[in-house]
Amino acid sequence: MPARNKRSIRADDLYKIEVLSDARISPDGRSVIYSVQTVDPKTEKKYSHLWLASTDGRGAHQYTYGQQADKTPRWSPDGSQIAFLSNRGEPDQPAQLYLIPTSGGEARSLAQIPGEIGEFSWSPDGRRLLCCVRKTDPDARERQQDEQKKKLGVVSRHYQRVYYKLDGFGYLPHERWHLWTVDARTGRVRQLTDHPVYDEHNPAWSPDGRWIAFTSNRSPDPDLTPDRWGLYIMPAGGGELREIPAPVGGKLNPVFSPDGRWIAYYGVAGEAEWYKNMGLWVVPADGLLPPRNLTEKYDLHASSWTINDIGQAETMPPAWSNDGQTLYFPVVVHGSSLLKSISVDGNNLRDVIGEGGVVGSYSFSQDQQQMAYLYGDLSDPGQVFLLDRLSGQTRQLTRHNRDLLDTIDLGEIETCWIKGPAGNDIQGWILKPPGFDPAQKYPSILEIHGGPLTQYGNFFMHEFYYLAASGYVVAFSNPRGGRGYGEKHAKAIWGGWGGADYDDLMAWTDYLASQPYIDPAHMGVTGGSYGGYMTVWIIGHTSRFKAAVTQRCVSNLISMWGSSDFNWSFQQMLNNKPPFEDLQKFWDHSPIKYIGSATTPTLVIHNENDLRCPIEQGEQVFVALRNLGVDSEFVRFPEEYHGLSRTGRTDRRIARLNHILRWFDKYLK
Repeated sequence: MPARNKRSIRADDLYKIEVLSDARISPDGRSVIYSVQTVDPKTEKKYSHLWLASTDGRGAHQYTYGQQADKTPRWSPDGSQIAFLSNRGEPDQPAQLYLIPTSGGEARSLAQIPGEIGEFSWSPDGRRLLCCVRKTDPDARERQQDEQKKKLGVVSRHYQRVYYKLDGFGYLPHERWHLWTVDARTGRVRQLTDHPVYDEHNPAWSPDGRWIAFTSNRSPDPDLTPDRWGLYIMPAGGGELREIPAPVGGKLNPVFSPDGRWIAYYGVAGEAEWYKNMGLWVVPADGLLPPRNLTEKYDLHASSWTINDIGQAETMPPAWSNDGQTLYFPVVVHGSSLLKSISVDGNNLRDVIGEGGVVGSYSFSQDQQQMAYLYGDLSDPGQVFLLDRLSGQTRQLTRHNRDLLDTIDLGEIETCWIKGPAGNDIQGWILKPPGFDPAQKYPSILEIHGGPLTQYGNFFMHEFYYLAASGYVVAFSNPRGGRGYGEKHAKAIWGGWGGADYDDLMAWTDYLASQPYIDPAHMGVTGGSYGGYMTVWIIGHTSRFKAAVTQRCVSNLISMWGSSDFNWSFQQMLNNKPPFEDLQKFWDHSPIKYIGSATTPTLVIHNENDLRCPIEQGEQVFVALRNLGVDSEFVRFPEEYHGLSRTGRTDRRIARLNHILRWFDKYLK
């Protein structure tokens, strides 16, 4: 459709956008199963259903129906069944395992497990499923069964562990994540591990089905030594655990090689060093040789994490080639998430899916001649694609959201590279309004990402397009402190935010202001989480912006310590000392210290159930600005966690966007 016949994007288009996840190709390579999430505007409820796409390009069709959340589909090894999680029947209870035959028919409940199911996978022979399960606490089960107690709610919460809450979930149960198996025919369950202090995660079968590898932090107090993850093996029927020697540090997603002799996993060597790259490691399954970091010399971070507000790309476990000589894994590079391959000797690093977008879930057919994957970019939140590995040709299998997006003019976007104040390279993007006229002067909005250990880039951002549709040039960049540009770039702000990151953001703002179509007297700034921190830091250090919106911010590192779900570990970003040992360090890097210099009209947005950045962080900023006589307003969203902008209730997401636009319109137009 010609641009002149298209409309601008609207806030309420959030109701229309379908979110794809978890694309899995069948063993025979003929079909891809995946999940699609939609929103009912009348009830604000989110539903997800399974869809099936044919790899011959004949299209995709909905596979499950109903008012429930069907997700996490997994093909049985022979391709005859699909296991998935669903809350059908009991929407207020944890999702349970269901099986549906691929030949047609109704889904059946496999087992009623008394708790929450996380990761799960089929055994190689298709007879069992291996699950991570966190049982419901006994008092919670009793409350659910007693209508009066259920109505009255929780009387009190009693904790001894330090990490007792998690943003997006709430207050954690006392039960831990443990390994269970479920008989795929009878539904009989068996608990393999059980410990009141330790969790087990990322379980994986050996090719012969005799062993299970998993990760666990089994230090004396995991809450106080959160980086001491170990790699373990145990018999698939239960029994004694054996730790595979490996450097201290984070570990996740172990996967056996096809011959069972090796295990690949993602890991970091070292404690309290979040900036380090997540590497791809291999280690003998017998533990007789030390692990090797295959990616160390390439300065790459293994992840798919690239910020967007329409679903998040999943970081998949590494995948082995059938001959055991090659590994496939995702990395974040220059605003994109790529799929790469590397030989087991650490050489022959190659691109499988190249730059320009973000690769999410991926999977191979049994013969590995075909690979299905999710891929999104700046113009599309994500579709299912097929790569034929013999010809190297790709084919798009789905067209979700195209009926909507083909009618919308998103505007033009430009990728820019500039030199930073330390001679460093800064990558950024400038989004221009639909119908852009280079002869005009436009107000602009600087967007700052959260994290900070993540990246903006080549991924669909509804928020940016919505602001651009309202007549703003929207600029976003990746200053030092984030991912995608090497470990030195990520480490640049370790020991204290508000230094190199601020310098880079001001250099990017200078570049933006120098563009002939920008009105430098009408520039705004906004960001959430760490981006909210930087927004408050900026208004305390410069008056160059005419308006600001700080969202779910960090403002006071002293009061943040111990009150966030990150708990005490925020100190690792400074000097790894608590505030009662180095109060000045915390105060010097707290934006609230400098708020007395602020004159910029500022809207403060925060979510009342934010457990990552507690709402008192935003309250301090609002109260301080009002005391200073600076024009300020406070918008609070009830019930919402930290991730409102991505996963919150849709009417509240829309209200948030409209508050941001209202504030900038007031001061920039």
